[in-house]
Amino acid sequence: MKRSLWRLLAGNLALFALAVMVSCSCLCADKNPAIGSAPFRSCRQDPSGKGEAWRFVVSGDSRNCGDVVMPAIATCANSDNAQFYWHLGDLRAIYDFDDDMLQESKVANTHLTISGYEKNAWDDFYKHQLVPFENTPFYLGIGNHETISPKTRCEFAKRFSALLDKPELQGGKSAIPNQSAPTGTKPTGSKGTTGNAAETGSDTLKACVKGCEDCEPSESKTYYHWVKSGVDFIYLDNATNDQFDEKQLTWFDGVIKEDGDSKETQTIVVGMHKALPWSVSCDHSMNESPTGIESGVRVYQSLLGLQQKGKKVYVLASHSHFYMKDIFNTKHWGTGKNAGVLPGWIVGTAGAQRYPLPKSADLAKSRTNVYGYLLGRVFADGRIDFEFTELKVSDVPQDVSNHYTERFVSDTCFADNRRTDPPEEKEYCKEKP
Repeated sequence: MKRSLWRLLAGNLALFALAVMVSCSCLCADKNPAIGSAPFRSCRQDPSGKGEAWRFVVSGDSRNCGDVVMPAIATCANSDNAQFYWHLGDLRAIYDFDDDMLQESKVANTHLTISGYEKNAWDDFYKHQLVPFENTPFYLGIGNHETISPKTRCEFAKRFSALLDKPELQGGKSAIPNQSAPTGTKPTGSKGTTGNAAETGSDTLKACVKGCEDCEPSESKTYYHWVKSGVDFIYLDNATNDQFDEKQLTWFDGVIKEDGDSKETQTIVVGMHKALPWSVSCDHSMNESPTGIESGVRVYQSLLGLQQKGKKVYVLASHSHFYMKDIFNTKHWGTGKNAGVLPGWIVGTAGAQRYPLPKSADLAKSRTNVYGYLLGRVFADGRIDFEFTELKVSDVPQDVSNHYTERFVSDTCFADNRRTDPPEEKEYCKEKP
């Protein structure tokens, strides 16, 4: 009898120990050092600043739970007295439903179809993510998810023309050359017909040709720059693997030549969606294509040349859904003939499903399973100090929590919405002799 009681007690103690261990692992999950320990600030932490002249905020990747996170960024950016917010691309998932749009449909007791989702995804972004910035100027960049079928770069440029056509962004950009035949020539069609395809073809073909003519100048609007108080902000379009193309690179070369020659421009901040090649986040960057590596290295070396001339250069990207600084402090850029490390950050933390950190990440300079934005403090001498601002559930505006339900905000978006599978080591990240 005593032996049976002892066995029962021992079994219960074992179950209790297991329960404590599981509970502890759940409670301490986010204390896992693999999520990184980079310094961060909180929303409204220092409204008086640290002696800077002015501030701006930046982040990217607001799919999945962006309708929850972006209003929090807008509220905090306003409290931080930010002069503008810069979005580095990936507004909605497009290849699949966003969690927040599904939840809104569920709360409204309606059924969201894939065709309805694709039709309304960018309108949803405008309504739930852009409108909250009514008190803060908004600059928009294109990401790879803006080019996932049925979306296109052209459609993006047209839908958000009000943001991309701002005079300070497109002013001075050279017109797209006319591709028509030289004056005095008559292109000859097949079987002796004259005129071009748009004149002699079907209505469908005419519409197609007209669409291409409309798109060509529109696509150039997805890269731009503007100057504010001696700082040149440049957005480069690398949303697809064929970027940067020669047209964009020619434009970029002209911009940075002016910056290099200008006594007024002290600082250059370059934003883009995918990080330039050979960063710590190599597996999810311009390394994904040979064209991306070649053109991205060309841009990096041009910026390095500006830095060596004494200009202050900073490079920002998102695409990877975590926060990381000093991303170009790698073997490729830190040693040998390529030596020259540019200050670089990744901040893909505006609502997208969070990613595990790369194996090569410096945990003291990285954080994942977080949402937030990069606060840029601009000083009178052109120097910029960047600090990551981490958002909490309590930073989400109450009306947003009420709209999507507090449980969805805390459980689905903040507690979940993350991947746990370790990143693969990609062949394109292995440098050849």
